[in-house]
Amino acid sequence: MRIPSARPQERVPSETQTAFAKLSRHRRAHLAEAAQTSLVKACRSGRAATESPWPSPRRPEKQVTAHLAKKKG
Repeated sequence: MRIPSARPQERVPSETQTAFAKLSRHRRAHLAEAAQTSLVKACRSGRAATESPWPSPRRPEKQVTAHLAKKKG
């Protein structure tokens, strides 16, 4: 008898991660630079398949929320 393999749980991206993904590449590059990380790492961390939602020391989360607040107000 075969037992199905355990599948890793899929992570649902947060609102901030979704907003970051919707921004243009140019804007994401600026936000990643402000967070002192590379665009590749910032984009990779925003995907739902990764282990942690954002790399711990350098999170573009603050920059994204500040950008969205500026955009709304």
